[in-house]
Amino acid sequence: MNFNSLQFLIFLPVVLLMYWLLPHRLRWVLLLLASYYFYMSWNAWLVFAILGTTIISYLSAILIERTERRSLKKLFLVLMAIISLGLLVYFKYYNFLIQSAVDFLNLFRMNIESPSLDIILPVGISFYTFQTLSCVIDVYNGSLKAERHFGYYALYVSYFPQLVAGPIERAGDLLPQLKAEHFFSREDFESGFRILLVGFFRKCVVADFCSLFVNNVFANLGEATGIAMGCARMMGVKLTRNFNRPYLAQSYTEFSAAGT
Repeated sequence: MNFNSLQFLIFLPVVLLMYWLLPHRLRWVLLLLASYYFYMSWNAWLVFAILGTTIISYLSAILIERTERRSLKKLFLVLMAIISLGLLVYFKYYNFLIQSAVDFLNLFRMNIESPSLDIILPVGISFYTFQTLSCVIDVYNGSLKAERHFGYYALYVSYFPQLVAGPIERAGDLLPQLKAEHFFSREDFESGFRILLVGFFRKCVVADFCSLFVNNVFANLGEATGIAMGCARMMGVKLTRNFNRPYLAQSYTEFSAAGT
């Protein structure tokens, strides 16, 4: 389900209407179900990838917080990182790495055939992999308490407005907003709607038009961050601004801040 698809234009108003009609205690259930439905619309089977990463990181954070020994904390962190990054490398880079290795060996006339696999890349895997990793690292460093409510944690990982467009949100910033009781604010709703319209214009009018000329050079031209921020703002959640004109930065520090 793309942000600029008819399916999403039906999906979003339904979610927003139900979100503001439901009591606070049930909103996380709605958003979690909506987020998984949104993700499964790309490929239903890939939900197991994001669910697996969610469970592994959730348990790792709790084990790290409960463990007193520093060595065990580090072991849990390393194991979680290996598993999560291993899944990322497998889905995203397996065929590239295998093909590169085969091409190198064939330079010595070994005549090896590439054992490439037909792997479907899970949407947003880079975002949710590094988002869960950042959360566990924060727990390891003691700057964040492990989230014990699995439902809220799963929502943090899969929150649909930023799942496929980013930005990578810190748990300390996003989780409290997801757990807070929001009251309908006309100001937030109108602000989010304006951001949404600007995002649609940039994606559907500017980016899609430009892509007709540059797709032969760049694989994909399209920016959906504004749409993501607008969706979240209409629910009272403020996402971090992503890529705030980084190439106009005057220093490396400013460049780093603008690129997140």
